[in-house]
Amino acid sequence: MNESQNGPIHVAINAHLLSGDPSYRSAGVHQYIAHLLLHLPQAGCRVTALLGPMGRFSGPDVAVQPTRWPTGRPAARVLWEQLAQPRALKAIGADLLHAPVYVGPLVSPCPVVVTVHDLSFIRYPHLFRPANRLYLRVFTRLSVHRAHRVIAVSAHTAEETVRLTGVAREKIHVVYHGVDPIFRPRPPEEVAAFRQRRGLPERFVLFVGTLEPRKNLVRLIEAFARCRADAGTALVLAGARGWYDDEIFAAADRLGLRERVLFPGYVPNDELPLWYNAAAVFAYPSLYEGFGLPVLEALSCGTPTLTSATSSLPEAAGNGALLVDPLSVEEIADGLHRLLTDAYLRETLRQQGLEHAACFTWPRTAAETVAIYHQALRGEKP
Repeated sequence: MNESQNGPIHVAINAHLLSGDPSYRSAGVHQYIAHLLLHLPQAGCRVTALLGPMGRFSGPDVAVQPTRWPTGRPAARVLWEQLAQPRALKAIGADLLHAPVYVGPLVSPCPVVVTVHDLSFIRYPHLFRPANRLYLRVFTRLSVHRAHRVIAVSAHTAEETVRLTGVAREKIHVVYHGVDPIFRPRPPEEVAAFRQRRGLPERFVLFVGTLEPRKNLVRLIEAFARCRADAGTALVLAGARGWYDDEIFAAADRLGLRERVLFPGYVPNDELPLWYNAAAVFAYPSLYEGFGLPVLEALSCGTPTLTSATSSLPEAAGNGALLVDPLSVEEIADGLHRLLTDAYLRETLRQQGLEHAACFTWPRTAAETVAIYHQALRGEKP
């Protein structure tokens, strides 16, 4: 393709996992897709969003290509990806397809770029439903080998992808997520009014994310029970229910903490900054993450943060968070106690976290992604 003669490249984005529903599908991959659609046009692309029948997107300079296929059902989405998507790409004249969530079509009329978020379905297979695990294992491996370029959302994910799928390291490019500017410190009076409106305690430890085993919430509840927090301090586990989450609720009951462990459910994205600002501590001791965007969101709000010293989370945290062993309840408990009681540590991490998080922006993510599109289109060897 001669880009100078044909103008901006025409990129199709598989946006079938774009969802505004209050569920786990509204979490990380939804945010990634939504911000790509918002920022890629400003980075010099012509963009078409391939949407499912329930998908919604309204943004400048983005065309929308819907389908009647019921792709909210996983089996229908798999068939659409492999059978109908190639025809749609040809019909709209796309120069390139970006498959932003692991899987691209095995046969495509144009080059394909695939984003890999993590390999938890290989590393922790017991935490996934069998059908979902099988789909991701088979199609991710095939997709990364057939793709012209692979985007990994962290250096850790890049190395995992090489080790666990056998794809060439030279084919993979690390592009970090950005942080939405809405995540910033808010005035104390605004935070106090929000806390009162939501009926939140004056002092609480916050977790944000899907309630599922990989997030390590049973150990977090056990650590909270040990951390010697005063009776007025609560633990708030905010997020939609995912899968295999009954043990999380049972742990709060078993430890006699049901009155102090709160489950507010899904939190809309535009309200999230106030939850971070209202929290005394943000705790994210996940067992495994491809990137860990909630950590950066909390740091951007100036919230003292505890997270895991494993997988990609040190990349997200930088020097702005307290890192702990996620398998050690005692270490998590000690970290929570330090953050709740050591004012100097809290302020040090607050300042370092704000500086670190400022480096991650969605315009930068979009610009680096477009550079990879151009490499794929030019057919440059990795």
